[in-house]
Amino acid sequence: MYVIKHTQDLINNLDFIEIEDAQKTAYAKICLNLGASLQELTINNLHIIKNLHPLTYDITYASSILFPFANRIEDGRYTFEKKHYQFEINQTDENNAIHGLVYNKTFELIDQKTTKDEAMVKLKYDEQNYAKGFPYTYTVILKYILTKDSIDLNITVKNTDTKTFPFTIGWHPYFNSSDLFKSSLSFKSNETIFFNKRNITLGIKHIDIDDEFMIKDKTLDDCFVLDPNEILFETPNYSFVLSSSEKDSFLQLYTPAHPNTIAIEPTTGVSDSFNNGIGLKTLKPNDAYNIYWNIKLY
Repeated sequence: MYVIKHTQDLINNLDFIEIEDAQKTAYAKICLNLGASLQELTINNLHIIKNLHPLTYDITYASSILFPFANRIEDGRYTFEKKHYQFEINQTDENNAIHGLVYNKTFELIDQKTTKDEAMVKLKYDEQNYAKGFPYTYTVILKYILTKDSIDLNITVKNTDTKTFPFTIGWHPYFNSSDLFKSSLSFKSNETIFFNKRNITLGIKHIDIDDEFMIKDKTLDDCFVLDPNEILFETPNYSFVLSSSEKDSFLQLYTPAHPNTIAIEPTTGVSDSFNNGIGLKTLKPNDAYNIYWNIKLY
């Protein structure tokens, strides 16, 4: 049987949920006041997401939900339906807006369920105020489902405003490897995004990736167009497949200044999508958008 525990750590100002099975081989820690991000994950007794200390969340955005935009917006500016908007600049060194608006919001637990085979928690954030650069209201509902060898993240975004808004969405998990040099990725892609020095999209160029992508000592901050939307990550001690329900998917890979760690980020858009339109979607009033990502060990 699975157990769900809700803890408020007043000393460290953390509000989090822990999920664990009776055999202690599956474990998830979700921080409600860090955008309901998945800060730790163990499946099949393998610790694949760990705390990135001494790097902090405000630098890494570890496992954050990226909404209403993934990646960056140049100078925080965009135009939608002939109106000009300006986001807050939260990446001052490059003068960009980065990773959306919900990564530091507090979600509430609205439902939970446990069985002998899995545990589910449903979390909600209601935005009722207009943010600078994004004058819309919306609701984000996350559903995490943990089993002994997998985790699902299901996301529903509902437009609760009276106006249509633009968006992309992504997820920013970092994965631990016992030896990243000997780890690899396998995915199919015929296109990659190329950037300027501020990591703003300049265009798309043709490539051919249909084989093992050895990480070795590569320094990565790269984005690929996926076809199909499955990614195989193999390390010396575990392997998993990351899949998505979204047909039009992108893969952002990033190696932080932390040993044996890599961000494998599935997104529906790219850097500066609000301006270049790559992967950009719109959501009408009262409509909802659904997406799920699944990580399964094999």
